[in-house]
Amino acid sequence: MNIRSLTRGDGVVIGAAVLLFIASFLDTFDGSGGDVPTAWDNLGLLMGMYVGGIIGAALIVLARALPQPRKIVGLDLGQLGVALTVFAAWTAFWSIIDPLGAFSDTFGSADVERGAGLILGFIATLVLAAAAVATPLVPALQAALIPAPKPPAPLPYGAQPPGGYGYPGAQQQPSPFGGQPQQGQQPGQPPFAGGQPAPAQPPAADFSPFWFAVPVARPLYAEDGAPMPIAELAPGTWYLAVEQGAQGLVAQTQDGRRGVLRDTSGIQRG
Repeated sequence: MNIRSLTRGDGVVIGAAVLLFIASFLDTFDGSGGDVPTAWDNLGLLMGMYVGGIIGAALIVLARALPQPRKIVGLDLGQLGVALTVFAAWTAFWSIIDPLGAFSDTFGSADVERGAGLILGFIATLVLAAAAVATPLVPALQAALIPAPKPPAPLPYGAQPPGGYGYPGAQQQPSPFGGQPQQGQQPGQPPFAGGQPAPAQPPAADFSPFWFAVPVARPLYAEDGAPMPIAELAPGTWYLAVEQGAQGLVAQTQDGRRGVLRDTSGIQRG
């Protein structure tokens, strides 16, 4: 799981779920005389409004944090979570209209006021459902919840990082001309063969590798053009762009996989 893939919208969902959990322990309504129930005294209200909303929030956050999409009985976790939050808001709406519900026989027709638990729960479910539905549609909610750490500081010209160029911990890349510089040979010059310089390889295209982060989750496709993604780039994580390919930007993931990022709109360069 990658918590850096969570968005601001997911943060709102988490906050609303916490508020909903607290509201479940408060009075459902204020009446005169007798013990005033909470949501835990009404199983239908508890499961439909409070627990349903909390489970929906958990599924949304879990679907965002997992590296690969997961499904339950053919339904995407995120979509199932959004449906549960909307159902919780629907239940809260009718519960706020009819606060007595199953307790109408106990309290009779006496006037009652909606309790803090019901009012706070209603507000929490509205915020929860609104954030769940609006996050894929509102760019401001799609921004990373946890800012990406700063990329490694640029090295002096010509210097190599300890683990090899471009990616922390990578193996040292061999010299493009093979072997180590010979005595009297300057680094970067082609080796000599028989007193004559060996033919040098053609220079690479004018591209400088750079670190970047994506604003929202983006699929990474294989370089052979296969239609199915091989990985998903998550917001809040820095990736290395190694070259500009014909299909898009060739990027390298943290586990060393290479693929093509076809959608580069809004990426943040390090």
